Amino acid sequence: MSKDRGRQGPVFSGQDARQGEIILRTRAQRIIFIAGLVGIVVLALVLVFAVR
Repeated sequence: MSKDRGRQGPVFSGQDARQGEIILRTRAQRIIFIAGLVGIVVLALVLVFAVR
């Protein structure tokens, strides 16, 4: 028997563990999220042209 047996964390069902939700409540959170997505695309384009 493992000595970690008594120290298990919370147990979540498979249904609960798979569901993710992005909650952007304020305008600032939405702007930062969209800017991050745009930044990733711009970085990918810069890297593509830098390799050429």
